Amino acid sequence: MKLLIANRGEVAVRIVRACRELGVRAIAVYSDADAGALHTRLADEAHRLGPAPARESYLDIDKIVAVARESGADAVHPGYGLLSENAEFAQAVIDAGLIFVGPQPGTIAQMGDKVAARDAARRSGVPLLPGSSGTIKDASSAMDIAEKIGYPLVVKACFGGGGRGMRIVRGPDELATALQSAGREANAAFGRAEVYLERYIASARHVEVQVLADAHGNVVHLGDRDCSVQRRHQKLIEEAPAPALPESLRQAVAMSAIRLTKDVSYRSAGTVEFLVDVAAERFYFLEMNTRLQVEHGVTELVTGIDIVAEQIRIARGEPLRFSQEDVEIHGHAMQARIAAEDPWEGFQPRPGRIDAMSLPQGPWLRLDFGVEAGDTVVGHYDSMFGKVQAWGPDRETARIRLSAALGALNVSGVMTTAPYLRQVLGQPEFIAVTHDTGSAERSWRPEEATRPETPNSAASVGTSNERRVRLSTTQGAIEIAVFGPRREQRTVQAASGTARVTDQKKSETEPVAPIAGAVVAVCVKAGEAVAKGAVLVVLEAMKMELPVVAPRAGIVEAVLVVAGDVTARGSLLVRLSSGES
Repeated sequence: MKLLIANRGEVAVRIVRACRELGVRAIAVYSDADAGALHTRLADEAHRLGPAPARESYLDIDKIVAVARESGADAVHPGYGLLSENAEFAQAVIDAGLIFVGPQPGTIAQMGDKVAARDAARRSGVPLLPGSSGTIKDASSAMDIAEKIGYPLVVKACFGGGGRGMRIVRGPDELATALQSAGREANAAFGRAEVYLERYIASARHVEVQVLADAHGNVVHLGDRDCSVQRRHQKLIEEAPAPALPESLRQAVAMSAIRLTKDVSYRSAGTVEFLVDVAAERFYFLEMNTRLQVEHGVTELVTGIDIVAEQIRIARGEPLRFSQEDVEIHGHAMQARIAAEDPWEGFQPRPGRIDAMSLPQGPWLRLDFGVEAGDTVVGHYDSMFGKVQAWGPDRETARIRLSAALGALNVSGVMTTAPYLRQVLGQPEFIAVTHDTGSAERSWRPEEATRPETPNSAASVGTSNERRVRLSTTQGAIEIAVFGPRREQRTVQAASGTARVTDQKKSETEPVAPIAGAVVAVCVKAGEAVAKGAVLVVLEAMKMELPVVAPRAGIVEAVLVVAGDVTARGSLLVRLSSGES
C-alpha cells in the first residue's frame, strides 16, 4: 500500500512513522517553502505541490489529487488542519479511485457544518447550549438573536475548527465588530465566512472524547481528555484522562459521544468535544472533529492504542481489533504544544531558522516534532512545530515530568512558548484542577523572570549581517549564507504581484508591522484623525490575526499598504503625524 500524506510539519512526520510500522510506503507533498523539510526527508518519496501560500499548494485539491494519482498512491491521509475536514477534498479523493483515510464525505459535511452538527446532537439527545438556529444573515438579525440568547455569547465559524473564527461578545456594542472579524478569519482559514451565535460559559472546562468507528458497525471510545488550558481558543496543554471529573459525569459524556457517533454513521477516528460545568455536573455539546486531533498522543500514551494506525486499518476496511471492554486507561499523560511565538509580546508569531535544538531525554517522554536543527519554522503556516508529552502513573507525576522536560528543551534561533507553558504547569489552580478555559488569558500572564534571552537568529529577529537562504535546485534543496549590511528599508509584496519599498522604522512610536504577514484589512484612510490605540491595519500571520494600533493620537498622512499585501516585520504601515486628533 502507498499512502499520500496531504499535510506538512509535525503531523506529516507522525503519519510517516505509523506507515513504517505498518509496512506502508509514505508519499510526502510540499510547497516551495517546505522544500527539504523534515517530513519530506523521512518519507519514501516527496512531490512538489506549488508556491508557499497554502491556497496554491496544501489547499489546492486538484493538485493534491493529481500528485496522488501520478505517484501511484492507493490512499490519502489528510492529517489535521488544512483539508482534513473538507468534504469536497474527501469526495475528490474517492472519485479518483483512491481511499480517503477518514470518515465519509457526507459525514464530514454534516459535522463540519457546526449548525448541522448541533441539529444532529439535538436529535441524539446530547445537551446543547442556547444558540442561533442557523447562520447569521446580517448584523441586525444577529442583534435580535443575541438578545434572545443573552450575553456573554460567542460568534463561531460554521465551518472549520481549531478555534479559528471565534470571538467572545460581552455586550451589544461588541457584536458587529466580532461578526466582521470572525467571518474574515474564518474565510481566510477555511474559505467559508458563515458564522452562528452560541451562549458563552466563562468558567467551564473543555472535555473531549476520542472515538473510533469502523465500517462494520463497531464503535468504541478511548477515554476522555481535558483541553481547558487555552488562549485565543487555541489549546496549549492537554491531558488524559480529564482530571477531577465525577465518574457519573465521565460516563455520561462518554455515552453521549458514542451515541452521536453511531447516529451519524461515523467511520474512522473522531473527537466529540464538550463544555463541562463540573460543579453543576452538566455538560454541553461543542462540536465533533472529523479528523485526527493534535492531542491524540496523550490518549495513545494512556491506552497503548496507535490511533493513526487504526485510522489506516479502518480505511482499508478492517474491523476494529478490540471491543470497549478491551480499552483500559493506565496512568496519566500531559502534552505541551511548542510554538514559535513570543509570550512576552502578546504571543506574536516568531518564525525563523532553528540554529540548534536540544530535546529532553527520559523514559516517560514522547516528543513529536516536525523540525530538526537547521530547519526553518515557516511563517506561511501554523506556528506550532512540536509537542512534548509526558506519562506518569498519576497526574502529579506526569505534571512534574512534563515540567522538567520543558525546562530541558533548548531551542536556539526562535522564541518558543515552552517557558510559559512550564510556568502554567506550576500554577496553583492548574495543580488543584480549579482552572477553566479562561484561566490562561485571564490570570496566567507570562512572568518576566522566566523570559529567556532574545534568540540571536538572523531569520527570526533580523539583527545579524548574516542571512540564511534556502534554494530549490534540480539537485534538491540547498541552504546558503548571505552576508551584507542591514537595510533600513523593507520590501512589501503587493497583492498585484508588484513590489514596492517602505521605510523601516525602529522607533516604537511608529505603526510598524510586528511580524511578517498578510494585510487582511486597512481600517483608516489618509486625512483621518485617529486616537491612540485605534486599529489602523489588521495583519494575518501563521493563522493569527494581529491588529496594529496607533501608538499615539494624530492624523493619518498616508496609508502605505492595501489589503492583500505581504509585508515584512518592521515595515512602516501607516505614516502618522504627531498632531492631536
